[in-house]
Amino acid sequence: MGNLRVQTERREAQWLSPLAAKASSTQGRAVFEPLCEVRTEFQRDRDRILHSKAFRRLRDKTQVFIAPEGDHYRTRLTHTLEVAQIARTVARALRLNEDLTEAIALGHDLGHTPFGHAGEAALNCIYQPGFRHNTHSLRVVDVLERLKPGMRGLNLTWEVRDGIANHSGQELPSTLEGQVVRLCDRIAYINHDIDDAVRAGILREEELPSQAIEVLGRDRSERIDRMVKDLISSSWDQSTIEFSPEVSAATSELREFLFATVYVGSSEAKSEEKKVEAMLRSLFEYYLTHPEEMPSDWHQDPGGDKARLVVDYIAGMTDRYAVNDYTRLFLPQFWSR
Repeated sequence: MGNLRVQTERREAQWLSPLAAKASSTQGRAVFEPLCEVRTEFQRDRDRILHSKAFRRLRDKTQVFIAPEGDHYRTRLTHTLEVAQIARTVARALRLNEDLTEAIALGHDLGHTPFGHAGEAALNCIYQPGFRHNTHSLRVVDVLERLKPGMRGLNLTWEVRDGIANHSGQELPSTLEGQVVRLCDRIAYINHDIDDAVRAGILREEELPSQAIEVLGRDRSERIDRMVKDLISSSWDQSTIEFSPEVSAATSELREFLFATVYVGSSEAKSEEKKVEAMLRSLFEYYLTHPEEMPSDWHQDPGGDKARLVVDYIAGMTDRYAVNDYTRLFLPQFWSR
């Protein structure tokens, strides 16, 4: 059988683009670990993220719509899987490293709060240093998750951590694989958020900006196909991953339209967001004065800033857990003898 990892690394050297990140050339981990005989370093990172508790919690975290009635609305987990699928398609076409791409895609939203961007905005207001989900995603894999007892973080490779930290914000990821995830995240959420908004009755397809639709396509399938193919053709043998100017402009127009009509709208489906900050603020203030009531993994962290630990705890909650915890702490409980 031989060393399967070495065989995979040889195939990468032969097949992947010279611009691709190679597992054999990784900048490594903060803590040294012996190499695996079966999996490359990026494959190990993908598996660590996939098996983490933070990844499992994404299934009960809001994507856009809080507590929707219906089984087909996206959650943060289904969004993550859609990003991973689209990103792998692009990476494969460009002969980039699919394992690195998938690891970044699966880990990019691990730091999202309960209630999606409404929860992120709430914690950003509540916590004085501020809160951004991309930097918190890095904190999740570096500090909050446990690869094994007594070890902090998942000890991921530098390339995966860089892609997670820079999937949004001002800085571009250093690898092309990270840049692929950054743009495929946008492809995924623009298109599935339109889909969910139409399902919720907030939008009608004919209300979408006509010029952008003329460029990108009339339905989700057409738009994703157009954006993916454009990303591949525009980035072929280039040192940066980007759309063509035409598709980039249309994508930005569609994104701005969603911000104006869905993400910050006043529709009935979004009205519950008004309660999110009050709920999370109440939980923050309670645990700040009663840190001993958090699980021992949190309040016994030596040297940890108390407010930071409380934010870590709340950010890790699922929607359902946060609601149940708020109900337990602040609403009267019925009882019987």
